[in-house]
Amino acid sequence: MGTNASQVTEFVLVGFSRLAHLQGLLFSLFLAIYLLTVAGNLLIAALVSTDAALQSPMYFFLRILSALEICYTSVTVPLLLHHLLTGQRHIPRSGCALQMFFFLFFGATECCLLAAMAYDRHAAICEPLRYPLLLSRRVCKQLAGAAWACGALVGLGHTAFIFSLPFCGTNAVPHFFCEIQPVLQLVCGDTSLNELQIILAAALIILCPFGLILSSYGRILATIFRIPSASGRRKAFSTCSSHLLVVSLFYGTAIFIYIRPKASYDPATDPLLSLFYAVITPILNPVIYSLRNADVKAALKRSIQKMGLYRFDKGWGMTLEQHSWTVPNYEGSKERRCGTQKRVIQLRRQLCL
Repeated sequence: MGTNASQVTEFVLVGFSRLAHLQGLLFSLFLAIYLLTVAGNLLIAALVSTDAALQSPMYFFLRILSALEICYTSVTVPLLLHHLLTGQRHIPRSGCALQMFFFLFFGATECCLLAAMAYDRHAAICEPLRYPLLLSRRVCKQLAGAAWACGALVGLGHTAFIFSLPFCGTNAVPHFFCEIQPVLQLVCGDTSLNELQIILAAALIILCPFGLILSSYGRILATIFRIPSASGRRKAFSTCSSHLLVVSLFYGTAIFIYIRPKASYDPATDPLLSLFYAVITPILNPVIYSLRNADVKAALKRSIQKMGLYRFDKGWGMTLEQHSWTVPNYEGSKERRCGTQKRVIQLRRQLCL
């Protein structure tokens, strides 16, 4: 590529090219993580969609979160796998802009959705009598739509702003995808004003929902501590512990990555940190919500039973006495009793086939 802005038509994602001897291992690792992420989140979404016991507002938002996680990780990981497999790390300027847009779009949407989920827990614990009114189906759809709209505006605004700036010098992006900070390093001239605008916008979209979450959980904790019984406090806190853990993982890395100056960007360590929220966090969400949520575990067990993969006597719903074949009640000689026992053994074998 040339050295002036008019000639920069593509970028090179450096990624993990320094680890040339580990490309095969990294490909296998990221492929396994990606497949598990997609399968786990699809399972959560399918359970919520089909199980009658998971039709509350909390699980409405969880289903959207699972879909978001699939989209979020699909923006970066398939291209990373392609680069690791082929060694071709070029991406067109338009492709880089699209990747940045969708990554910011899904990331900002998740920020807002986590805030909506915190409000749901606040209403359920602090306002239980008004909960059906506060989180009606219409309100849930409005909150979800607002989250998607906010994410689209953030993604479009950031991407249009950055790619309207002139690029010059090297076209090598020191990252495995088109992240804001490393791409901004390739912009010509003094970018301090642009950097300040990006940090302020990132702070607005990250810290405002995070502030709402902290406020919601402050009131939730105050309400929980007023519950007289210890078992009641544990039950109330268990309903929001999974969401609180997801919030901590997502916002902790997002605040560290985005709300800081460009000069603090480290091309050696920051891509590793980005792996945590771009690749690792999406696979943790289904694990957290399935292992720490009794309702989801119960729904999974019911689904397995319906598929006939449970224990013989419960999954098939059939015992020897219920089978259409009847065993005659022979009475008499020892030979007849032995024949009856053999018939029972054969029948059991047939049932187990």
